[in-house]
Amino acid sequence: MTVVSSHKDPEALTLTFVAEFDASVERVWQVWEDPRQLERWWGPPTWPATFDRHDFVQGGRSNYYMTGPDGEKARGWWVITSIQPPHRLEFDDGFADENGEPARDMGATHGVVTLEASEVGTRMTAVTTFESVEQLEKMSAMGMEEGMREALSQIDALLAEVRA
Repeated sequence: MTVVSSHKDPEALTLTFVAEFDASVERVWQVWEDPRQLERWWGPPTWPATFDRHDFVQGGRSNYYMTGPDGEKARGWWVITSIQPPHRLEFDDGFADENGEPARDMGATHGVVTLEASEVGTRMTAVTTFESVEQLEKMSAMGMEEGMREALSQIDALLAEVRA
């Protein structure tokens, strides 16, 4: 079923996605926890991710890059600010330079992911909060909304593959 809704709220500085999956909360949590599974869906299909580091604990850091169709690399980082397995994950997220260090010119966002049991299995709500309307609009213009929708739509296949 995947993405059931998305909503951009410039007043609240948020972009929210709600998705549903035919799997348990514990199973969906694994697609965030396991870097090899995370690589299978984080980023749109034409920009697959590679996680060099994924310390999935409060205070932990993740470094990754997404590789574009022409081989170009877009680097990013996370710092996990709160983790309550298997129901809630919070992290700061931003772009990185070629050494994996935060690129301050784009600022950072804050993500909150919640997983809860639903009629179909699991409902995942992912809320990204931006520093400013300008940052929200700039990232939207870069294709963040479409990219997240494409990324989230890859989770169903990953969950089905593991079940099979």
